[in-house]
Amino acid sequence: MPKFMRREMKTAAEARSRAMARLLSASVFLSVAVAVGTMAYYQIGQGRWTLFDCLYMTVITLSTVGFGETLDGMESVPEARMVTMILIVVGSGTLLYFLSNFTALIVEGDLQGILRQRRMQRHIEALDNHVIVCGAGNTGEHVIAELIDAEIPFVVIEQDEERMQMLSDDLGAELLYIVGDATDDHSLEDAGIDRARGVISCLHTDKDNLFVTVSARALTLERQKATPLRIVTKAVDSSAGRKMQRAGASAIVSPNQIGGLRLVSEMIRPRAIEFLDRLLRADRRLRIEDVTIPHGSNLDGRTLADAAIRQTGALVIAVRQADGTYVYNPGGSLQLQAGASLIVIAHTEDVKRLSDGLAKGTLLVEKPGEGTKSES
Repeated sequence: MPKFMRREMKTAAEARSRAMARLLSASVFLSVAVAVGTMAYYQIGQGRWTLFDCLYMTVITLSTVGFGETLDGMESVPEARMVTMILIVVGSGTLLYFLSNFTALIVEGDLQGILRQRRMQRHIEALDNHVIVCGAGNTGEHVIAELIDAEIPFVVIEQDEERMQMLSDDLGAELLYIVGDATDDHSLEDAGIDRARGVISCLHTDKDNLFVTVSARALTLERQKATPLRIVTKAVDSSAGRKMQRAGASAIVSPNQIGGLRLVSEMIRPRAIEFLDRLLRADRRLRIEDVTIPHGSNLDGRTLADAAIRQTGALVIAVRQADGTYVYNPGGSLQLQAGASLIVIAHTEDVKRLSDGLAKGTLLVEKPGEGTKSES
């Protein structure tokens, strides 16, 4: 997996902040130089020159334009030439400092950062049926990598923009993200929670994950989508699982529990674990997926043998019936039902073909004479 601490990376936000700070200080210095120069000419002239004339003389001196002594009778006031020399030496450097920092503000990414943020926000606003990932820490990076491999659209909410820049670079993908606190309702709304299919909360503490669960469920109680928002959250402490479930979490994942089960499995069933690892690692696009048979499907009431699922490239290893029971290694005589889910081993593109076939009703194997019967 990527090693995110192997190099330092300056983000556009930090560069803009530093450039803006330098530009502000340069603006103050330049303003002071102009004001001091103008008042110095005015005081030395003792009312001989107007403030505007003094300001004009100061500006052309600082800019080194060299129009000459534009103040009438200046040659008879030696102190005025002394002020001019001081302005040329000190003030010109101040103007150069201001111009260099103004250029740096553009070069160091401010303009590019603004354009990138606007482009990213437009993409987020165009998303629908996407996943919101809360947190890009040690757990979140694996979640993001898996969503990329599965080609599932998603948005990340993360407080550390530098972390997101590192993830984008290491994963080789342009990630969509919101810089903010995932426990804040505004961050969830900016990520398009009203249009999302689900939320994955993988923050560091159970308290934060619980807060995200409550907020996400509350924000989508009156959503117009046919299916409710699915919320999957991480539980560091196993005792927090019940609280998260009562708060509205659809599923709770305990990394500690999963780690323990994996350790035992590596000890007592190493070949099975090796098979699963090779299955997932040999081809990053090969996954165990579930696809639901929609209501009104022409496969409703037909057997598994009547469905041309193998033609899509997917292999059915189990069926979750509509009542929640599972049939493992189903035979061809198994009767399919609308609302049941097919658990398959398939590539990403195979899953898409299977989903499209179920939606369009093109997966029914026509037997000889069946078309004639249906017409009569």
